[in-house]
Amino acid sequence: MPVLDPIDLRSDTVTKPSPDMRKAMYEAEVGDDVFGEDPTANLLQEKLADLLGKEKALFVPSGVMGNQLCVKAHTEPGDEVILDYDSHIFNYETTASSIISGVQLHPLPGLRGVVTADQIKQAVRPRAYYLPRTTLVCLENTHNRAGGTVFPLEEIQRIRDLADEVGLKMHLDGARLWNALVATGVPLAEYCKYFDSVSVCFSKGLGAPVGSAIAGSAALIERAHRYRKILGGGMRQIGILAAAAQYALNHNIARLKEDHEKAKYLAQELSHLKTLKIDPASVQTNIVLIDVRETGRSTDEVLKMLRESGVLLTPEKQTIVRAVTHLDVTRAQIEQAVEVFRKLFH
Repeated sequence: MPVLDPIDLRSDTVTKPSPDMRKAMYEAEVGDDVFGEDPTANLLQEKLADLLGKEKALFVPSGVMGNQLCVKAHTEPGDEVILDYDSHIFNYETTASSIISGVQLHPLPGLRGVVTADQIKQAVRPRAYYLPRTTLVCLENTHNRAGGTVFPLEEIQRIRDLADEVGLKMHLDGARLWNALVATGVPLAEYCKYFDSVSVCFSKGLGAPVGSAIAGSAALIERAHRYRKILGGGMRQIGILAAAAQYALNHNIARLKEDHEKAKYLAQELSHLKTLKIDPASVQTNIVLIDVRETGRSTDEVLKMLRESGVLLTPEKQTIVRAVTHLDVTRAQIEQAVEVFRKLFH
């Protein structure tokens, strides 16, 4: 029988606003954002632009919209965008880039989410009228499908040098950039200065109920703002949502360290089970990838067994399941989850 309150490790998006966050939302001063008159949204955008070291920022409903607005703002139909094969934009955004921007995605096989400047250099198309024009490179930090890995700053610098040499723009899918900050101590603005645009998310590890943002030059944000309206993102009294994001920025970044520690503990304990394959050293932030092939069961069967014992995970790749720690799961619950794994997969 399933327990009444399962331990939900499916994603850091399952968090719910805390009482204090709800209070901030309730008390938010609001106005009509389509007229640029929502003071809470304006304050959030100014704060975020400063944090990321950019001229302007724009609040958007979702991470997918944020990424796609930036792709649209940087490209023309018929262009080509280079990115990692396992990236969120390529796998989880419903081919939006081809639908919205009319561009072709050129995925490269990264190593745990990291594509190199040398790979990108080989992938850039020669200038010829019968070839797509390579105009944009998209990187992801931290990298979801690679297990929350941090993209090395040194490689980002090399890619930027190449981009400047051959005339490419760079976009950062930084949905979990906060996790990279906490894991490495590298300031947000240092990561972002190499990119022409950045997207960040408030509704994952930071615990807000909804919302993302993009940042870049004033000209880029003006262009993206227009496309946000076209895509139905012209919202009205969004200060209620912006207040949650503002609260998240003020209170929930440093505590991501706790999520990282919980993930590392989970990985370390599960690595002792012979039928599970995990490299604890690979866990850099809050995502744990668990290879279950030696259990003799499919990922669906494994997930069903866990679910019936009160632990929720998600499938990742063919033989891999994923656990994500977050602010709504305690260390004690992680310890309970470990006991469930031990009972089922000793």
